[in-house]
Amino acid sequence: MDQELTLKEKACLLAIARQAVINWIRLGADYIEPREENSLNVRSGCFVTIKQKGKLRGCIGNFQSEQPLFKEVAEMAKASATKDPRFYPMKEADLDNFSIEISVLSPLHKIDNIEEIIVGRHGIYLEKGYYRGVLLPQVATEHKWDRKTFLKQTCIKAGLSTEAWSAEDTEIYIFTAQIFGEEH
Repeated sequence: MDQELTLKEKACLLAIARQAVINWIRLGADYIEPREENSLNVRSGCFVTIKQKGKLRGCIGNFQSEQPLFKEVAEMAKASATKDPRFYPMKEADLDNFSIEISVLSPLHKIDNIEEIIVGRHGIYLEKGYYRGVLLPQVATEHKWDRKTFLKQTCIKAGLSTEAWSAEDTEIYIFTAQIFGEEH
């Protein structure tokens, strides 16, 4: 997404994500009120991260969307809460203490030179054969990684060797994200 979201729009998306998780877990319902704001109706990729007690609890997203951003945020929030294979699906007891972070993504940009990666600004999406891995920009910052460590960790996430990023048949893409979350 090229346009910067306002504080009000960010707060709206966070509320939509939270309500989607709660409604899905408590009621099995996923109705989201339509939104009028142009920026919430663009088709943009996003990731929704759920944390409990400051630790990752789920993170799922898409780089592209066939639906408006506000609906995509709701879908990714539900998926993060219930479909991240690294965690059991959230239950009602888990609703007491969770926080949400949303990353609204720019389009992917293929690079030929890893020097184009700016740690803290760019996320990495890597493809080699059937293997794919993605790490959001904030992951490198949170772990204080340098560029090569960031690439190696993206390879690990993809199920590849740590040096697979340097193979000729590996494609590397970068992207930026508007990252915002709830204060908990």
